[in-house]
Amino acid sequence: MSMTLADAIERHILSQLAQFGEVALQRVELARLYGCAPSQINYVLATRFTPERGFVTESRRGGGGYIRVRRAAHPEIGRIAAALLEAPDGIAQGPAHALIERCREAGLVVDREAAMLVAVTRREAIGLPLPLRDLVRARCLGAALLALSDEE
Repeated sequence: MSMTLADAIERHILSQLAQFGEVALQRVELARLYGCAPSQINYVLATRFTPERGFVTESRRGGGGYIRVRRAAHPEIGRIAAALLEAPDGIAQGPAHALIERCREAGLVVDREAAMLVAVTRREAIGLPLPLRDLVRARCLGAALLALSDEE
């Protein structure tokens, strides 16, 4: 199994996070290191370091601009849950399940609770057509995560 450029960049960022807990990256420098366009760095950050996967990214543009990446803390997961309640487009099954897994990894939910959340957010359980299904999933998951994060 060969590693793609996106995999290599993700692995690099994850190793930095494991070592330092938070990492400030300059897109141009990272692109130079991997011999790619800065837009490829943006792609990795946008697809692999998302709130649903348990990450917070902040960016500052300009000459000395950077992107800061860190793992979300429990209260931030509560804020993510609150955002789900207001999400105009809801949340699809894949990102919802990634968010549940992050909550399990963070110790917000135990395995059994995570399995229950996954079960009730499956498209078959909700049984509604899109886009209503994604809206209902977001509201239900958001309410459950708020309760679990003690941020109601």
